[in-house]
Amino acid sequence: MGRAFEYRKATKLKRWGHMAKTFTRLGKQIAIAVKAGGPEPENNPALRSIIATCKRENMPKDNIERAIKNAMGKDQSEYKSMTYEGYGPHGIAVFVDTLTDNTTRTVADVRSVFNKFSGTLGTTGSLAYLFDHKCVFTFKKAADTDMEELILELIDFNVDDEFDEDEEEGTITIYGDPKSYAQIQKFLEEKGFEDIGGEFTYIPNDLKDVTEEQRASIDKMVERLEEFDDVQSVFTNMKPAEA
Repeated sequence: MGRAFEYRKATKLKRWGHMAKTFTRLGKQIAIAVKAGGPEPENNPALRSIIATCKRENMPKDNIERAIKNAMGKDQSEYKSMTYEGYGPHGIAVFVDTLTDNTTRTVADVRSVFNKFSGTLGTTGSLAYLFDHKCVFTFKKAADTDMEELILELIDFNVDDEFDEDEEEGTITIYGDPKSYAQIQKFLEEKGFEDIGGEFTYIPNDLKDVTEEQRASIDKMVERLEEFDDVQSVFTNMKPAEA
């Protein structure tokens, strides 16, 4: 397993620790996709991708259908995707991905948490060198899939040579340039792969060791940030705890 997979596996449960909040955030993503491309998944690639992600997160079908219906029944606010970055306690770099209809409220909420934990909120891009920004696609592996050939075909779309396979789930995860998201999704769909879920992630270039006491403090900060509905994901360069 590669560095990216190990980091995502170790941090996934922490980032998505509260299922109810996960569903709320996914519902917001569904609403935006429906507004942009309509309620029919077959005609809306973004919605197809989000629905696949919802299924992997065990979001009930009724919840998905309700989110689509709600998005159709009212005028959706203009959501913006905003990323905030800075240093948390003990010099740990923190990226906060948000989806908000009120940036003034969101930045105030995020800043309040950084201040509470003696952190410093930086300017956009100031910590970009510490992380690789990637788009991530996970999909069902077909029985006749030749991964070397598939990766070779995907090179034109700036997909990494490294991929991860979850034999228990029967899935493949690939990583690529965020700017190629739509092209990668279209390619995978045309190849006939199923349940193609896509997302964006920040993978730290260098993980930082911390003591258990320091880890507890950083975990509390992350959990506090995740309490805000506007926050989609939180990423740090803290080395994950040993399993």
